[in-house]
Amino acid sequence: MNSRTNIYSGSPWEDKVGYSRVLKVGNQIYVAGTVAIDESGNVIDIENYHEQTKFIFQKIEKYLKEAGATLKDVVRT
Repeated sequence: MNSRTNIYSGSPWEDKVGYSRVLKVGNQIYVAGTVAIDESGNVIDIENYHEQTKFIFQKIEKYLKEAGATLKDVVRT
């Protein structure tokens, strides 16, 4: 049986709707929808989609690292 690990980001939505940012089952890692909002709830560079995208991938990279992976391991976005 594969082990299951939930990794939480602290987002208020995790408690409200019952999900975790990252789910690791065996050697597969699933990342939930990620937006350009910081820990304080502020939208990052609201009119700069390039900066928002960079911020989102930095967020995802942080949680992948916590799960034992890197962006190079991503096969689908």
